[in-house]
Amino acid sequence: MQDFLFYLNLGWEHIISLDALDHQLFVLALIAVYSYSDWKKILVLVTAFTIGHSVTLALSILDIVRVPAAWVEFLIPLTIVLTALGNILLKNKKQSQSKLNYYLALFFGLIHGMGFANTARVMIAKSQSIALPLLGFNVGLEVGQIAIVFGILILLFILLNLFKVNKKDWILFVSSGVFALSLKMTLERIPF
Repeated sequence: MQDFLFYLNLGWEHIISLDALDHQLFVLALIAVYSYSDWKKILVLVTAFTIGHSVTLALSILDIVRVPAAWVEFLIPLTIVLTALGNILLKNKKQSQSKLNYYLALFFGLIHGMGFANTARVMIAKSQSIALPLLGFNVGLEVGQIAIVFGILILLFILLNLFKVNKKDWILFVSSGVFALSLKMTLERIPF
């Protein structure tokens, strides 16, 4: 149980810490087009991301898939750029964007999962089963994402209901900010 809690905390820190800005921006871009009334859809969406993240993390730990770290560090903010850009370009087509986001979450989760692979590979001993560490890490990641999502939804509720912010303005403002920050990260991490 102590090992499980260790990896759960590691997953939580992986998404909540100040060093996790890329993951936080991705979650923000991913859910920017939704409303607080869509919370069930959002939970499915972040779970799709966690599933993708889990798959490549497991494949990387087992040394089945190995991608150079420089490329992974470049691709992670690029996924955020693409998600935010999709929000901006499809801001008037919520149905299209919502459907697209499920696929993006799963596919981009695959890329993000490789980001922690090198660290995880070192931490999990060859003789140790990866099941418990992977489960603990992913539960922590999921709980962290849900905490971020509910924080964003509370902020959105306040902005839309108390300050009467227009939903399309919210999407454009948030997505543009995320786009700018993640584009800067992407350009700083070009691996060639």
